[in-house]
Amino acid sequence: MKKRVLIADDDKSLLWVLERFFKDKRFDCVCATDGHEAQRLLGTERVDLALIDINMPGKTGVQILKELKGAKGLPPIIIMTADATMENTISAMRYGAFDYISKPVDLDELEIIVTRAMENAKLKKELSTLKKTLEQKWASETIFVGKSKAAEKIFKTIGRIAPRDVTVLIQGESGTGKEIVAKLIHLNSPRREGPFVAVNSAAVPRELMESELFGYEKGAFTGATETRKGKFELADGGTLFLDEIGDMEVGLQAKLLRVLQEKEFYRVGGKEPIRVDVRIIAATNQNLEKKVEEGKFREDLYYRLNVVTINIPPLRERKEDIEPLAEYFLERFVEEMGTERKVLSKEALAALKSYNWPGNVRELENVLRRAVLLSSNLVITPEDLALKGRTEKKESLEAIIEKRLAPFIEKTTTRGKQHLYADILPLLERPLIKLVLKKTRFNQLRAAELLGINRNTLRKKIKELNITKKDLSE
Repeated sequence: MKKRVLIADDDKSLLWVLERFFKDKRFDCVCATDGHEAQRLLGTERVDLALIDINMPGKTGVQILKELKGAKGLPPIIIMTADATMENTISAMRYGAFDYISKPVDLDELEIIVTRAMENAKLKKELSTLKKTLEQKWASETIFVGKSKAAEKIFKTIGRIAPRDVTVLIQGESGTGKEIVAKLIHLNSPRREGPFVAVNSAAVPRELMESELFGYEKGAFTGATETRKGKFELADGGTLFLDEIGDMEVGLQAKLLRVLQEKEFYRVGGKEPIRVDVRIIAATNQNLEKKVEEGKFREDLYYRLNVVTINIPPLRERKEDIEPLAEYFLERFVEEMGTERKVLSKEALAALKSYNWPGNVRELENVLRRAVLLSSNLVITPEDLALKGRTEKKESLEAIIEKRLAPFIEKTTTRGKQHLYADILPLLERPLIKLVLKKTRFNQLRAAELLGINRNTLRKKIKELNITKKDLSE
């Protein structure tokens, strides 16, 4: 498809020259002789480049720029002026002109400016496409999957706090999805168009953490050959996610507290304060209250961060989320790795649910990714998961009792007639009733309710089995 240029000038002879010039460059041309027509064409026609005279009947080139400034899809605009004064130049560039050219128009100069304008437009389009793709990918991966009550509580909390510009502390083990929750808060907040900047306090050496957060001035230390912005400046207007905040050195905690209070900081080696507008979301896998008691975390910073707390339980405590998480990852891997859609066998799903998941959701994702890559079948089996020897072995109560009784039965059945039922049943009843009485602190009414028997029956059993309060303290 040919590129299209809008040429706007009330000088018809110049219009003719410029039209011939652009047609030689394989452009389609649309022309206007007054400002109103030029602005209308910019709003209704597909235009890849505009060449507009600064002084025209109806509306000037600067007025057009001023009224269209910030409009989506606006092409590069080159202003033509017979009076290249400082004021005209500044006005044109201030309101978004790509460049300006003086009259009489030098066609060689115009060719250079047009080439630069088209290259710049192409680059902006590519960057816009890339940004959109990255945003879509980021949004598609920023999903907290779950149907458990714990997950529902997290969703509700995000919905309530995201629009409010409060500091948030996210607590949970490694791999539970703390950064995803932070991103969801950002994406659902008024700051969604701003940057989301993450920094891991545990991953950055302590001696570099201050310059990582606040930046540094040129010459601040050996190797500081240029001024560099820190994470706070990069996050201005958006959200700063401070992961593993519990690992931050106490001295740096004081400086962080000052930023939270004053909304300003100094770069390393800097003398002028820098003000920022940043929302802080912190996360930790540690017990900050305990660290405060131990003097390893500032109490005032803890309370400043802990305005709203979101606790993410480990995956082993919300196993009803394993199946939807597995489905989500398997679906995502189809696009991510270009593989066929694979499904879990019932046995594989059972194996996933019986595993303890010390690495939480991150470990589940990695286990499934490996299984998808290595399995040659469309159905994933327990063998594909490579969880052998790591699953929780949960024996049923019946199996445990059988295992314990088997040797006893083996011995006693060789002695002829026995009274196994009458002998063994009290041995099973006594520990059961003892444990329930211990649980209820010898409250016989509550114990009878738990056992599902009459209170008088329980009293009779206590007497028959010779259970006393002293037995419960053993």
